[in-house]
Amino acid sequence: MRQFDSEQLAQLDASYRRNLINCLPGYKPLLLIGTQNEAGITNLALFSQIIHLGAAPPLIGVLFRPHTVKRDTLENILATRSFTLNQVLPEWHVQAHWTTANWGESEFDATGLKEERKANFPAPFVEGSPVQLACLLEEVQTLQINQTVLVLARIEQVYVAENGLREDGTLDYDALGTVAVTGLDEYHQGQSLGRLSYAKPSHYPSKI
Repeated sequence: MRQFDSEQLAQLDASYRRNLINCLPGYKPLLLIGTQNEAGITNLALFSQIIHLGAAPPLIGVLFRPHTVKRDTLENILATRSFTLNQVLPEWHVQAHWTTANWGESEFDATGLKEERKANFPAPFVEGSPVQLACLLEEVQTLQINQTVLVLARIEQVYVAENGLREDGTLDYDALGTVAVTGLDEYHQGQSLGRLSYAKPSHYPSKI
């Protein structure tokens, strides 16, 4: 195996190091965050740093790079305290990736992704996404170690395609067909290996 210690990592070419470190966590969730500013101008941004924080109340976290330059998504969330999370489908994952360009207009208009409005929620959803979450800002923390910004939000509304919702509340992502990401630019579709029984020392896990 190739080994990199901390000193070697620090000496790597910056682009190589960025690519390597971003790939280390493996497959990550891929979601589009929909926001709008106080003037009603919409924004759409692709994120993979999404963290489950708790189920009661339902909380989710989003990690942003340091707020040292203008960041429309973060600034819209701070201003309006609302945003949506939308899972990506393979048939429009290229358009989703295109939202990462530095557009001077709404990414909905620029990339052709369609805006959807639900239940008078102030932030826009992405039409066709099989899992859509409406989120309200609860707390913001700036991590002292590297100045990244952690947004903590409450899930207010959940919309899930019927074909992916199981009777026990789990989601069948094979049926939903959503996209995951590794690193910054490689996209994947997962394949389930099956669910396993609750782990106990006395019983070897079995398929359920």
